[in-house]
Amino acid sequence: MPTALALSPHLDDAAFSCGGTLATLADDGWRVAMATLFTQSVAAPTGFALACQTDKGLDASVDYMRLRRAEDAAAARALGIDAPRHLPFREAPHRGYGSAPELFGDPRSDDRIVDALAPALAALIRETEPDLILAPQAIGGHVDHVQAVAAFRRVAPDRPVLWWRDFPYTVRSAAPKAPLQASFAGLPARAVVLDTRAQARKAEACAAYATQVGFQFGGREGLIARLGAERGWERFAVGGRLPAGFPGSDAAA
Repeated sequence: MPTALALSPHLDDAAFSCGGTLATLADDGWRVAMATLFTQSVAAPTGFALACQTDKGLDASVDYMRLRRAEDAAAARALGIDAPRHLPFREAPHRGYGSAPELFGDPRSDDRIVDALAPALAALIRETEPDLILAPQAIGGHVDHVQAVAAFRRVAPDRPVLWWRDFPYTVRSAAPKAPLQASFAGLPARAVVLDTRAQARKAEACAAYATQVGFQFGGREGLIARLGAERGWERFAVGGRLPAGFPGSDAAA
């Protein structure tokens, strides 16, 4: 049984960006693991970190990350994949990033998260022994996505990688910020067409992130409309040689 490992910066990114492919692989007999990197609960958040949950309509007493971890587990069930693994690292608002513009700016000079994240990723890859890894391209420029890519590249595993296009940033702008674009420009592209079952599983998984759907999309109808803008495709940049029988076809990204 081949194994795929999806590395998700946040508690929604993998399902949003490549959930249909993960569901397709599971239906094809793959073991599919999903690890979310920035999931640590922080007691008594303040300032911008607290605002990141109160702007979702959640009281300050709520353990926001615990709630989101439960959503992640529900999304994995909807996709038909293994229960997700949750790495104990703090999101950027808990690492000194104090505003929305800072989240999409350059990494702070004192943000040393890569030093801690890289060995954790190396251990995860050794444990799961994936035949294929799925990881973000950091389209949109969110600092957690950028740092996740930096940590993963420091590990440099000798196995194929599908670099996904980060949704919903891909449909929010005709020319989304893509700070790492040059490093993916020379890689071949791969497109996976999602059948109706995979599309339905992806939609159900994305809707499981109830704390995010209203804020990100204005509700479930907005989510479905945004997913529809992807036209039933998931597109990747390919690093290395894909396992035989992998679904999809070569296509322009």
